[in-house]
Amino acid sequence: MFCFQCQETFRNTGCTENGMCGKKGDTANLMDVLVYALRGIAVAAEKSGQPVSNDTGAFMIGALFTTITNANFDPERITANIRKALAIRDSIKVENKDQSDVLNWTGNSIDDFRTKASEVGVLATGNADVRSLRELLIYGLKGISAYADHAKMLGFEKAEIYQFIVKALASTTRDLSVDEMVALVLECGQVAVTTMALLDQANTSTYGNPQITEVDIGVGKRPGILVSGHDLRDMAELLEQTAGQGIDIYTHSEMLPAHYYPELKKYPHLVGNYGGSWWHQGRQFGPFNGPILMTTNCIIPVGNAYKDRIFTTGMAGYPGVKHIPDRVDGKPKDFSEIIELAKKCPPPTELETGKIVGGFAHNQVLALADKVVEAVKSGAIKRFVVMAGCDGRHKERSYFTDVAEGLPAGTVILTAGCAKYRYNKLNLGDIGGIPRVLDAGQCNDSYSLAVIALKLKEVFGLDDVNKLPLSFDIAWYEQKAVAVLLALLALGFKGLRIGPTLPAFLSPGVAEVLIKNFGLKVTTEPQADINAMMAGE
Repeated sequence: MFCFQCQETFRNTGCTENGMCGKKGDTANLMDVLVYALRGIAVAAEKSGQPVSNDTGAFMIGALFTTITNANFDPERITANIRKALAIRDSIKVENKDQSDVLNWTGNSIDDFRTKASEVGVLATGNADVRSLRELLIYGLKGISAYADHAKMLGFEKAEIYQFIVKALASTTRDLSVDEMVALVLECGQVAVTTMALLDQANTSTYGNPQITEVDIGVGKRPGILVSGHDLRDMAELLEQTAGQGIDIYTHSEMLPAHYYPELKKYPHLVGNYGGSWWHQGRQFGPFNGPILMTTNCIIPVGNAYKDRIFTTGMAGYPGVKHIPDRVDGKPKDFSEIIELAKKCPPPTELETGKIVGGFAHNQVLALADKVVEAVKSGAIKRFVVMAGCDGRHKERSYFTDVAEGLPAGTVILTAGCAKYRYNKLNLGDIGGIPRVLDAGQCNDSYSLAVIALKLKEVFGLDDVNKLPLSFDIAWYEQKAVAVLLALLALGFKGLRIGPTLPAFLSPGVAEVLIKNFGLKVTTEPQADINAMMAGE
């Protein structure tokens, strides 16, 4: 095993036995083989001269999605995906298959896959810069795949996304120049923008534009079901099936923004948010007392306190945990087992009380554009700081709380993703009625923050978005954050800070390219970074 795709990788170098995320080494190796098998589909498709079908494209994004950090720990499902990928590869008519091992390799048993893993992992690429650029591209593809899969669940697809995934995966099997690889990475950012825009369209056309909403963080007296992850369709179907059942539905972590959508918040039994970000599951899922539904990532190794009442669905998976099957013939998923279990459970134990406010996606913020512009012109708002991204376990992540607390009163924090739990319960006040923390939603809603910035550039008549009083201080953890970073670079944003560490998969040479060409920075000390951002640096 060698894995360095997440921020918590061992000593910021790489996990070599088991993952810091809890992933077993054997499972990590199977994921390497799955990516290799997907490369086989990509190479076969390119050699055939025919685009992949939407069905094949959908399989590819789903398979890549399962390899994201904290999405799927189940080796049986990974193995099933490898077999299916090989079958799809072999169904594509290609001449001269002997030209490429990725087309020629055959295997069926788990022992075959384990043997292959030693040949096709990350370290199979010897040159550090080539390895870095290939992995940066693949991690961007994984993030794109997650967002594309969510959009597909709502009936929104774009063939161009699938075709780029084919092109990009196939490129990682060839010797390319550094310039060619960098160009592909930047193209990946452009496709990430397309994908996040598609998901935004899917979510808003299905459930309405997010609205400013106050969300209760206490508990009620009825039994509850706790829903985590990102999949809004799962939430919608569960809400419909639990209506009138005497059960309350609570959100957790990245599902919090479900409260902002009109077609979801209309259900009175969607009562509040329970707990914080993903890494608190071990101590927060036990006291919830009722069943938990993990709709996608981010699941962590399951604790004994709740192992008999946690369920996975979609791309999420964990050995020994009951999995709710996918939809058949367009019919809703069957959540009856979870519902019946909930009725037998006591209400949640209260963790905290109070309310948090969110729903500041681009449509809502742009409706307040005149008020925002006037606040900037009057000097009431001196700077916007984008603090989107991921939360994580490292103690160094207290940096983001310290920055939020230390920013001057004239700053507005724009956020999306679970990084917000580092500061969204702080009493930071408002500026002329504009809250100082504007939560756009899930990690994919970082797109909303880019839309807001680009609109403000237009309103202020600027020729460069980097002339806005805007700084980026982004927390990263996994591959969706990589896709967001590449999207921001593709949109022309420069001078982004990321932390709490520089990604381990960036070689010194590749990191230097990003620093030189895009002004990429790594977080340092809170007050030093605050001073720099307020100075426009």
